[in-house]
Amino acid sequence: MAKTKVAIIGSGNIGTDLMIKVMRLSEVLEMGAFVGIDPGSDGLRRAERLGVPTTAEGIDGLVAMPGFKDIDIVFDATSAGAHQHHDAVLRAHGKTVIDLTPAAIGPYTIPPVNGDANLDEGNVNMVTCGGQATIPIVAAVNRVAHVRYGEIVASIASKSAGPGTRANIDEFTETTSQAIVKVGGADRGKAIIILNPAEPPLIMRDTVYCLTDDADQEAIAASVEAMVAEVQKYVPGYRLKQKVQFEHIGSNRPLRIPEMDGEFTGLKVSVFLEVEGAAHYLPAYAGNLDIMTSAALKTAEKIAIRKRERMAA
Repeated sequence: MAKTKVAIIGSGNIGTDLMIKVMRLSEVLEMGAFVGIDPGSDGLRRAERLGVPTTAEGIDGLVAMPGFKDIDIVFDATSAGAHQHHDAVLRAHGKTVIDLTPAAIGPYTIPPVNGDANLDEGNVNMVTCGGQATIPIVAAVNRVAHVRYGEIVASIASKSAGPGTRANIDEFTETTSQAIVKVGGADRGKAIIILNPAEPPLIMRDTVYCLTDDADQEAIAASVEAMVAEVQKYVPGYRLKQKVQFEHIGSNRPLRIPEMDGEFTGLKVSVFLEVEGAAHYLPAYAGNLDIMTSAALKTAEKIAIRKRERMAA
């Protein structure tokens, strides 16, 4: 059966890594176009060397390409601001859009949590790299003990954050915080991102704090470990740094958190993660890019398969 043709808008780090993943890993998708706005970008030059049709004229150049009519799915790896225009143009032409920016026009999608729920949507949002790494853990805790507050801290190497990432820091924190609630199931959520300039660059590290009602600690730990195994199916470098940590917060020393109304007593669950990239385009320390592009690839493959099944029915 013929593969589903896709296009990628954004010739930076994320777009280029995703292109290479499509070409190396996917048995369902094939590259139909790679789109940028800088003719001299490394991503566009690499795409040309690989024989992928390219344009440096942005969304207008994509629409004007001879093969545009054959493209079914378009990934947008640009910026939250640009995505709104891209989405309007692409959906007017009947394309399915996978949004790798924090624009969040479509529903938040985390493959192991709600990956099958949004396959018929015209636009799906991949949240953020920090969200892809941490929200599965919030959801894993929440399916055992209701999460009253979830907080995540994503620390990435400064070198792995390109112009698009840096321009979307505010959107990152807002989008991730909202997804902790809408997808992770927490009552409230907070997200923090750290760009670490250390040399040599440090691998992506994520910390997840969940405040829950008292519950079976062994069951929570088992749920988290099972979720880690699910993420590892498409991001092999995703792993726990140590065992899940628990702390009982008693009424004698309650927590007072501005994001919560009143004092908290119950269970504090701490999960420490590390994400090593597959180094398809950038070094292995850029796990933040790897988990984002891997999640987008998996989602696109599921969408393509769903479309084939509907056409065959």
